Amino acid sequence: MRPFPSRLAALAIIALTLFGVLRPAFGADLTAQVNALGQGDYAALEKAIGDLAATGDPQVAPVLDALSNGDLYVRKSDNAVVKATKSGSGFTLTDPVTGAALGEAGRSGVTKIKVNNKIRGLVRSATGSLTLMSADPAQRRSAAADVFRSGDPAQIPLLDQAIAKETDPGVKKIMTEARAAAVLKSDMGDADKIAAIAVLSTRADQDALAMLASTASGPDGAVKSAAADAVASIQGQLKLWEGVQNIWYGVSLGSVLLLAAIGLAITFGVMGIINMAHGEMVMLGAYTTFVVQEIIRNSYPELFDWSLAIALPLAFLVSGAVGVLIERSVIRFLYGRPLETLLATWGISLILQQAVRTYFGPNNREVGNPSWMSGAFDLGNIAITYNRMWIVVFALGVFAVLMLVLKRTPFGLQTRAVTANRPMASSMGIRTPLVDALTFGLGSGIAGIAGVALSQIDNVSPNLGQSYIIDSFMVVVFGGVGNLWGTLVGAFTLGIANKFLEPYAGAVLAKILVLVFIILFIQKRPRGLFALKGRSVEA
Repeated sequence: MRPFPSRLAALAIIALTLFGVLRPAFGADLTAQVNALGQGDYAALEKAIGDLAATGDPQVAPVLDALSNGDLYVRKSDNAVVKATKSGSGFTLTDPVTGAALGEAGRSGVTKIKVNNKIRGLVRSATGSLTLMSADPAQRRSAAADVFRSGDPAQIPLLDQAIAKETDPGVKKIMTEARAAAVLKSDMGDADKIAAIAVLSTRADQDALAMLASTASGPDGAVKSAAADAVASIQGQLKLWEGVQNIWYGVSLGSVLLLAAIGLAITFGVMGIINMAHGEMVMLGAYTTFVVQEIIRNSYPELFDWSLAIALPLAFLVSGAVGVLIERSVIRFLYGRPLETLLATWGISLILQQAVRTYFGPNNREVGNPSWMSGAFDLGNIAITYNRMWIVVFALGVFAVLMLVLKRTPFGLQTRAVTANRPMASSMGIRTPLVDALTFGLGSGIAGIAGVALSQIDNVSPNLGQSYIIDSFMVVVFGGVGNLWGTLVGAFTLGIANKFLEPYAGAVLAKILVLVFIILFIQKRPRGLFALKGRSVEA
């Protein structure tokens, strides 16, 4: 008797030989089915698409994509379906299955296979079913999502096979939901449909709500009752997630307001200066980011992901230096005259805007997001973008560092002394003019850092700072002039309040309502939420 390994080797050789013999036949059969796409009317085209999808061959997917995109033609000489690309006055032809070159043809030598929206829908469904068995989890996830949206009952057998083989829990969940969506549109029994409703109710999003609402409007019975209960449950969950989303949007807006206002809180609290040019310090920080990214794009593109880290200290230095220059050249002559200070800084803001507009132009400038700030992730039913998330983290980080500077450094001690009692601080040997200049520079530098962050979520233009100056003053006054903790609480309070009011009142009216609230609040607490204490400020 021949040894077992030899027999196994012989069987393997026979199998490979048969595969080599039969493979052209399989390829020829697929080519024949592809050629059927060009025969007959739309009904014949629909049948041909269904036959191709039933093969389960992954080579069919690009053929159907080409059909949907309008790239498939019938060659008149032999009625073969080809993929045609415009080339000069004619077309370059390729085999839609293998991609092999088939020469060229004139415009009169081919006829385009016309498709309509129904055909495109069938193609999407067929392509989704073909990729359910893909080796790539991302393709399987995308295919399951396509089937979920189409809810095609014909995909249920294939979904059953895919679910049985699936090893990725996340993909398996989406496939199960896609099967449930297909079951609701099928003629399966009530027990199956009720089970499908239970699956969709756990998804708890707008897509599932729309499907279940459609089922709940059907004929009376157990299925309608189950769907109605699921709709009520999802609506409650969506209401809860809507509140969570508003809180997140409010925190996101609050972090932006905190960054824009925190520097203003320092200068306003220490010197009592109404600095209308504070928004332009934010703008200078944003344009510094633009210049840094332009240099990196043109000379060191591999450093682009580090562009913000490079721009942060530069923006602080640029805006801080401009702030010190403004304080030493203009503001120091106007202490004790708030109205004249307001007018002077407003004039400075116009000069800075025009200077930037002259040098950079009036149009918006593009500032890109580094890779680590691009994209988003889902948390329950809300999408959180990475750029907003990092801005919240950054704002809290800037606040923490500033608190350490003011609480743990000699400069911070002198600043707090000048804030509490300027004459006494001066008599104790503190050089109050120097503290004023450095404090104004610190506040302006922080505004420049805020501009770096805002460049990631807003247009970089000469008017960038004007969008935040009024809101910044509201935050500072509401929280307590010169109090950083008040600025923190005020920024997030106003941000969240804005986002809860916007769905009901609109963005403009919401801001007006918040302003009215602050005016009424200041009538009761003139020094804001957290009033500074000291003989000078209490006098």
